[in-house]
Formats: sequence, structure tokens, C-alpha cells
Amino acid sequence: MTDPAPAPAADPSPTPAAGPSPALAADPSVAPASDRAARRGHGGVVRAAGCVLWRRAPQAEVRATEGGTEGGTVGVDAVGVEVDGGEAVEIGAVEIALVHRPRYDDWSHPKGKLERGESPADAAVREVLEETGLHCRLGAPLPGTRYRVGGRPKEVSYWAAEAVGGRFEPNDEVDRLLWLPPGAARERLSHSHDRSLVDAALDTLRTV
Repeated sequence: MTDPAPAPAADPSPTPAAGPSPALAADPSVAPASDRAARRGHGGVVRAAGCVLWRRAPQAEVRATEGGTEGGTVGVDAVGVEVDGGEAVEIGAVEIALVHRPRYDDWSHPKGKLERGESPADAAVREVLEETGLHCRLGAPLPGTRYRVGGRPKEVSYWAAEAVGGRFEPNDEVDRLLWLPPGAARERLSHSHDRSLVDAALDTLRTV
């Protein structure tokens, strides 16, 4: 499920890695021992997966402005998800979904640990659905990260993924879902390694 992580002020900044053996970085996050045992990968490596979830700004979107919104409820778009209250979104532009985890009070991309026997790609799709209520279509793989959790190496695989359906409902793990233009998403993200993933995803979308 949701990957435990430090609060924004204590961002461990895992090292982005394009290859299978990036440098390790310390991470103070430690999942419960039972959870680690159930979800650890091969050779003692804890494996997780997630997505940079994107969509094209819907034509029926409520346009956010400095003074409120035009044609709808303030702060909520046509599919029941918040929009940035201070920046109008150009119709046809790409938006990035960020999730807010109340347990850590941070903004991040949807991600979580692999279930036993599950592939990283399947885990990424499942985690997006569980955390956001949205179905997605995986696109290009993105640079992964590797760091240590409780003395054990952890690897996180990422994909760019297009949201293709579903509806967000607040849940125990994620209480808010925010669609933002890429620049605003970078600013809102709590951890530096998540910001670099936005740029990597946009590079893959230039031909979309």
C-alpha cells in the first residue's frame, strides 16, 4: 500500500537512477516488520512501484482563476477533483496528479510496495487505483530510485501513466487528489526526487 516516508522537512532525497544499480542513499523511513516481511523483493530488496499520473485538461474543466472559478464550484473540477486555485489551466494542456497523504502531510506521486509475486508494472497500476480510484494506462518507464529503509535496500520503479477513467474518493491513505500544470506540480511536491520525475515524464510525453 502507501509507502511510508518522512515528513516534507525530512526529505531523504533518494538518488534517481536510470540503471539497475544506482547509488544508495539513507532513508529514515521504516515500515513495520510484518509489512516488510510480506512485501520484500528478491535477495532482501524491498521493491515498490508508482506512476507519474497525467491527463489532458478536460474540456469541461472548471477554470481556476485568482478570483475563484468560472462556471462551477470553487476548487473542484468536472470529475470531482481539486484544481489549482491560483492558476488557470489552458484547455488541452497536460496536468499531473499529486496525492496528499495525511499520515505524513506530504504531496507525492502515487506509489507503494509490491505484493508477493506481483510485477512492478502490475503494482504501479494497482497502487494508482487504490490511492486515487483512477484507472491508468502505463506509458514509458521512468528513472527509478534506490535507497535504504531500515538497513535494507529499497528499489522503486516508476512509469508515466495516463488516467483513463474512474473517480477519486478520499480514503485512509490519501485524503486529497490535486491536478496541476507541471510547473505547479513541481512546486507542490514535497520531495526533490519526485520533482525530477515530473521532468522525466514530460520528456516521454512530447510525442503523445
